[in-house]
Amino acid sequence: MAIEKVFPMTKEGKEKLEKELEVLKTVKRKEVVERIKIARSFGDLSENSEYDSAKEEQAFVEGRITTLENMIRNAKIIEEDTTTDSVTLGKSVTFVELPDGDEETYNIVGSAEADPFEGKISNDSPIAKSLLGKKVGETVSVSTPGGDMTVKIVSIK
Repeated sequence: MAIEKVFPMTKEGKEKLEKELEVLKTVKRKEVVERIKIARSFGDLSENSEYDSAKEEQAFVEGRITTLENMIRNAKIIEEDTTTDSVTLGKSVTFVELPDGDEETYNIVGSAEADPFEGKISNDSPIAKSLLGKKVGETVSVSTPGGDMTVKIVSIK
């Protein structure tokens, strides 16, 4: 039997996934079934783009439901670790790019809840991998698709 992947995440991240799953199961699923029903009423299914589109959306919704159920079932809640002063999963880290970059702050979360636009980066990302285990004041080299950069850790919360 295959070993299931574990999805580390914060309690809030798991709750967000559970809410999305609930909406997909109670609202989106019904909407898509209704679209299919309406499209079917148009007749010939071989040239019915509305029907094809609705079936594609149904496949997407069902796939997302399966993915979310798997992530929630295999979620490992990240406990708030206040004992360490180094960068760990679930912590917020602020750093400045050297020599004269702006200060940037990111929360390091599991891949399931990563959202760069909300400042949440995956523990699998190049930046997070470089910062994990490091302490305030340390200078770290980070490999990114755009090239290497050097950052100095300003704070960890």
